[in-house]
Amino acid sequence: MTIAFVFPGQGSQHVGMGKDLYENFGEVKSLYREASDTLKYDVADLSFSGLAEKLNKTHRTQPCLLTASMAAYAVLKSNDIKPSVVAGHSLGEYSALVASSVLTFSDALRLTEKRGQLMQQAVPEGKGLMAAILGLDKDKVNEICLSIKAGYVSPANYNCPGQIVIAGEKAAVEEATKLAKESGARRAIPLAVSVPSHCRLMENASNKLAEFLFLENIEMKEPNIPIVSNADAIFLSSVDGIKASLVKQLNSPVLWEDSIKTIIASGVNIFIEVGPGKVLSGLIKRIVPEAVIFNVEDRASLEKTIEGLNQLKI
Repeated sequence: MTIAFVFPGQGSQHVGMGKDLYENFGEVKSLYREASDTLKYDVADLSFSGLAEKLNKTHRTQPCLLTASMAAYAVLKSNDIKPSVVAGHSLGEYSALVASSVLTFSDALRLTEKRGQLMQQAVPEGKGLMAAILGLDKDKVNEICLSIKAGYVSPANYNCPGQIVIAGEKAAVEEATKLAKESGARRAIPLAVSVPSHCRLMENASNKLAEFLFLENIEMKEPNIPIVSNADAIFLSSVDGIKASLVKQLNSPVLWEDSIKTIIASGVNIFIEVGPGKVLSGLIKRIVPEAVIFNVEDRASLEKTIEGLNQLKI
């Protein structure tokens, strides 16, 4: 059975994520111990019972969400459920890289913590903004962004038909959301994030991430599971290509809709969202309505997924 594992990105985190798996599976406890040893703080405590305000700080969110996703991956693996292809939405790509053995878990933790720090430093808090535009096609959103005079704004996430996220300077994003509504958008919603990701305001963060990858001598191996890059929506097979994609990803739009179409075109139509929430499940359903979709974030969803996969084999 060919299955794609997809890993969620920032925004899917919540206090309590991963707790049920931690309490029920020894391999998950080991993961959280490794995360805490690597990062020098109690990842389990912050994830399960910390303040949302602290968990939502970008440099904390990223490694904690990575850990929660890898916990879900670990229990799938222990039940002999393995992917034929992996992909991740933005930050989720780091989880995909661990799943495909490109990165070790500890290196991915260090990388995502550094990535969060660099993103936060790139734009002073309150200067940038992101907003979701619902109900307009990509050509119209592109046209609106190009027409804005108040500053820089650009598409950041092409998530699915009719859902595009824009990012940029606060005044420009606010003007673009107003114009989107006037142009017939069903909704135009500012997002509760402090960092305008996947646009040219992250160029400095991209450059510094490239330096970190080089200076820290982060070891990467060729993937043992095919991986689709969300910066270009193509399969990546070389270490150089993966490094370039991680750097590009920070200041380029996430091509999630195209990434899912690339996976479908490869012959895969069963997806498991591996990690907290069902954000990606909803997007995939809108991109490919006929796709079969499961998610794993706790023991109940794991059991439901196992049951569903067993029924597909009948």
